[in-house]
Amino acid sequence: MKGMRAMSFTARAQVLIEAIPYIRSFYGKTFVIKYGGNAMLNADLKQAVILDIILLKYLGLNPVIVHGGGPEITTMLKVMGKKSTFQHGQRVTDEETMDLVNMVLAGKINKEIVALINQFGGKAIGLSGQDGRLLVARKKVLPEEGIDLGFVGEIETINPEPIHTLLENSYIPVIAPVGVGADGNIYNINADTVAGELAATLKAEKLILLTDVEGICSDPSDHSSLISALKISSAQNMINSGQIDGGMIPKVEACISALQQGVKRTHIIDGRQLHSLLLEVLTDKGIGTMVVE
Repeated sequence: MKGMRAMSFTARAQVLIEAIPYIRSFYGKTFVIKYGGNAMLNADLKQAVILDIILLKYLGLNPVIVHGGGPEITTMLKVMGKKSTFQHGQRVTDEETMDLVNMVLAGKINKEIVALINQFGGKAIGLSGQDGRLLVARKKVLPEEGIDLGFVGEIETINPEPIHTLLENSYIPVIAPVGVGADGNIYNINADTVAGELAATLKAEKLILLTDVEGICSDPSDHSSLISALKISSAQNMINSGQIDGGMIPKVEACISALQQGVKRTHIIDGRQLHSLLLEVLTDKGIGTMVVE
């Protein structure tokens, strides 16, 4: 029994020792984390993610959270008797739906995440793209004729000042992906896209996207075909061939865009795994798929 206990303590110490070079390398660096999927819905996963983020902050890193909320929006629409319609992976958003999206993302989910971080010993402040013109958006137009997505937007400019102010004062910024247009309209923006562009604007060290899959697989039906590192050119080919499809496309495109604008590393990891953030950031092995130049 004593021997087993000693081994356990040794293993724990080894984990801490293994983390030292990463803590030293990433100290003071900004990490943009897209938080979504099951990690937002399961209570145990939610707590693990929040604790991981707080620990990264205590270790001297600067995490910035961009969150999604698609499942909660769909549920709320059902309650109101509205059916969710999607075109090319985008939720068609009329004026009434946009009001609800804004309420769920900026009013409910954002504040819940902020409250959890504060409850567990961190310091967080929530923002949406409307605050300080953080995310200036324009209406997204698809090249296909006859498809109108309504109040779905794409980013025109990002004002990083509010985020810099929060980071300088040791806060964790939590961003809802809702932007405001020059026309005064509010637009729903894909959270993966927001995370990628924000990472580029902040000159982040890493962009990390939490998903509900292990990462990118060469064969989506075979989990053992997980690709640990994927070049931009290969990722683009997989999108063109249909190997990467559906909701994974905006994630991979966000990684590609961020890398092309100077972000050093991008990662797509499984948010269903407890403490996946710490495993990715602070261990030798890492998990998921790293998209690289």
